[in-house]
Amino acid sequence: MPNDPSTVLPRVDISQQTARLSGRWTAAQFALDGVFVSAQRGLRGHATAWDLTAIEQLDHVGAQLLWSHWNQAWPAQLNASSAQQAVLARVAQFSGAQPAPLRRTLVQRLLALGALLMHLLDHLKGFVGLIGQLVLNLAQLARAPHEGPWRDFSGHIYRIGATALPITALVGFLIGVVLAYLTSQQLKAFGANAFIVPILGLSIIRELGPVLAAILLAGRSGSAITAQIGVMRVTDELDAMRVMGISHSFRLVLPRAMALAIAMPLVSAWTSLAALTGGMLAADLVVDVSPAYFINALPKAVQVSNLVLATGKSIVFGVLIALVGCHFGLRVKPDTQSLGEGTTASVVTAITMVILVDALFAVLFKDVGI
Repeated sequence: MPNDPSTVLPRVDISQQTARLSGRWTAAQFALDGVFVSAQRGLRGHATAWDLTAIEQLDHVGAQLLWSHWNQAWPAQLNASSAQQAVLARVAQFSGAQPAPLRRTLVQRLLALGALLMHLLDHLKGFVGLIGQLVLNLAQLARAPHEGPWRDFSGHIYRIGATALPITALVGFLIGVVLAYLTSQQLKAFGANAFIVPILGLSIIRELGPVLAAILLAGRSGSAITAQIGVMRVTDELDAMRVMGISHSFRLVLPRAMALAIAMPLVSAWTSLAALTGGMLAADLVVDVSPAYFINALPKAVQVSNLVLATGKSIVFGVLIALVGCHFGLRVKPDTQSLGEGTTASVVTAITMVILVDALFAVLFKDVGI
């Protein structure tokens, strides 16, 4: 059947250093999904003799693929029709030499490193300026609270906090189950099943709850903040606000930072509660620690100072996520590619800063609640 796709797809059979090609080596065939990659993979074998007589059709795209594979030189043995040789000759005539790979000198590497450092310093300068402007906006809000963007503030609290409760509860519950199961395997070996309560309580309330909630909101809400402000840049809304004398920091940054500073501790507590619930149920099933004992032993095992520390960390996490999202959103250029790059950079930077700040809190407050 001449129209059967299996008979027209390009194929390479190599035996005894002889490559026999068949099918149709044309642009129409290479346009099909996976055909071009399959043809390149078939050409990887070592062959000194090439037989093209079984090829049904060869155009300049297929000839260019073969010519590039031959390193722009005729093979030692080639069996092809006159028409095929004519196509290959035209490709050889008009194909230029492949450029040699560029190797950067030491000076160029140093200049590239300097450009990267200058780029990072520019971001740091803009971020510090954003923090200073936020402090000034808070002072302005304290002097004239009736002029504050309260409607935006309440809307952001709902979108950032309330809508994130289902996903944070699900992830927290599953993390609690996994942590309890893995911990119980080690505790049972030493007959210390009761110690699962302080291990879960301290690790979840002090560390996992705030960090897990911050990472989820950084990927969920931080990216949304960058995308929202970036779209305003693409649609020239930011320029229109500047023309009307509306402050970007007061109307865009301030309500988002305040909303995340309020919502983050609540979401963190909610995530910790869900994780403790999952850990409590898993502990009951695995090491026979009843929920009643878990609830009664938890306040004695985990001091209140750990909850205070977790709340303080969550507030800092929320403000940082909001500032990072707004920073990259305001730096988006009026094109869609910059919008995607800014959103990606915002999420990565926010998660990295959350982990770094959490490590800093762990070092500074290592003696609190232990």
